Amino acid sequence: MTLYDRLSKALSDTHGVYAGIQDERHFFDTQTRLIPAAVLIPVTDRARPGVILTQRPSNMRSHPGQVAFPGGKIDPEDHDAKAAALREAEEELAIPPSQVNIIGAVEQYHSGSGFEITPVLAIVPPDLALRPNPGEVEDWFEVPLHHILDPGNLVEKSAMWQGRKRQYYEIMWQDRRIWGVTAGIIKNLAARLDWTA
Repeated sequence: MTLYDRLSKALSDTHGVYAGIQDERHFFDTQTRLIPAAVLIPVTDRARPGVILTQRPSNMRSHPGQVAFPGGKIDPEDHDAKAAALREAEEELAIPPSQVNIIGAVEQYHSGSGFEITPVLAIVPPDLALRPNPGEVEDWFEVPLHHILDPGNLVEKSAMWQGRKRQYYEIMWQDRRIWGVTAGIIKNLAARLDWTA
């Protein structure tokens, strides 16, 4: 079974009642209008697949210095979340849309910063010649898929944010700290895929 087939099957299986949705909707009231956004979850087509993540520059207005999936706001010219995720991945890392094999969208994530994020799961060839856009990406790296989807690597933490105690998740990979929105999306993906190495 190819990686595409395996991920497609895992994404389409319901695994009974799926109650793993993690997000930050409790940080805003139901009247808050969220900004539509999309991220690409690029899984490398290897014998041991990886996931490409970016490190955001520390001077960015939104989520400075954090590890993130390539992505951003859905623009009016974007046909849908998938188109936005492809555009952003090309802008941020020069991933050619023609090299991306989309599997499908995963459950939306509502961030405390006011975004309604649609994660788009996809397969990309290994060892693409990625070129980070310095205005949006300080660095990029690849983490093994089995590592980020292993519940044993997901640690629940808490901190004060805007005067309230905030629960969030964190995953460490070597010297990289994957946390907040990105770790929350990964938690949802792990529950959805029920992946085993």
